Amino acid sequence: MPHPHIVPGFDAAGFTAGIKKNGKPDLALIASRVPCKAAAVFTKNKFPAAPVIYDRQLLAHNPEGVYGVLINAGCANACTGVPGKANARLMAEWTERALGASDQSFFVMSTGVIGVQLPMEKLEKGIPEVAAKLRPDGWDDAANAIMTTDTRPKLFSHQVEIDGQTVSFTGIVKGAGMIHPNMATMLSVIATDISMAQPLLQQALKTAVDVSYNRISIDGDTSTNDTVLVLANGLAGNVEISDVGSPSYAAFVDALSAIAIVLAQAVVRDGEGVTKFVTVNVSGALSNDDAHTIANSIATSPLVKTAFFGNDANWGRILCAAGYAGVDLDPDRADLVIRDNDGGTVQLVKAGLPTDYQEKDAAAIFKQPEFTIHVTLGLGTGEATVWTCDLSHEYVTINGDYRT
Repeated sequence: MPHPHIVPGFDAAGFTAGIKKNGKPDLALIASRVPCKAAAVFTKNKFPAAPVIYDRQLLAHNPEGVYGVLINAGCANACTGVPGKANARLMAEWTERALGASDQSFFVMSTGVIGVQLPMEKLEKGIPEVAAKLRPDGWDDAANAIMTTDTRPKLFSHQVEIDGQTVSFTGIVKGAGMIHPNMATMLSVIATDISMAQPLLQQALKTAVDVSYNRISIDGDTSTNDTVLVLANGLAGNVEISDVGSPSYAAFVDALSAIAIVLAQAVVRDGEGVTKFVTVNVSGALSNDDAHTIANSIATSPLVKTAFFGNDANWGRILCAAGYAGVDLDPDRADLVIRDNDGGTVQLVKAGLPTDYQEKDAAAIFKQPEFTIHVTLGLGTGEATVWTCDLSHEYVTINGDYRT
């Protein structure tokens, strides 16, 4: 039986280069045997890391002749000035040299502590080593090597039929803290063998990111290094997709969004100190954007998140967060319902007023590891869903001494 994560033409690997203090794998490489078309979405943080700056330039210069990406964990190469930018470029050049690839054909990503220069002597030695380990079924090793405070590797694969051809996808992601819409200290790579015009690939990724990675929040921090990269090597054999209105394009967007949602949710489930995975759904808003703004306000409220942790169905905090989101609403039309995954439902608020619910029934839902909060505004057809988590003592412990 074929390995579940293999995408035709792609190889992956992980290696321990000694960048992390704990001696765990810290260098990952994903490479295609043929040129790829690339698409990427980056952080909106105004202190972008050196790899983000390099990758933006590479994407603008060579979006159709890329061979892969090198990722290091343990050092973010952010706020590192001119030396950091030079080191990001060197990482790419050493990777291209190790694989005999053309200039400006490899992306680079970094994750870890901000303000520290990369240990270039370790990378110079480690890059040929990780290149030598490339193999079609090396995705598990690559997913392990990009982790920082993650507790487990996160990867997912699936196949769909497009234009009568089987199209494969495998994606990996890392991220557990500094996770918030507009991306976070989150790096993700999705490889596919689809044949598609590059501008459509970029458009498809933007659409997929907006319903996945930009709908999650752990702690409200948007990092310096966020990058989601899609590599498409065209080996599926389908006729190149060049029409944004075609059924083939729609099928691809659906498939890309599906894998992105699975990976994004995996990030929340593995968040730092997380004990609850919570779906926040807002409907009845005047627009989808309004619904998203309100859902995001609820999902990032420290008071709401600590109530999740304490099993306290404190609906006042939820409505308060909705109210300060900066979006027009009518309090007298707002309903609030909570649901568990087994079908249990409790309506806490109806038309802006508390119902005669039993506190023990509401607490029982909040004690579940996964549950849903549904706010209905009664104003229009706008709706949005965001995935979030609780805020625990462990989160403070992890981040209180992260650098030590």
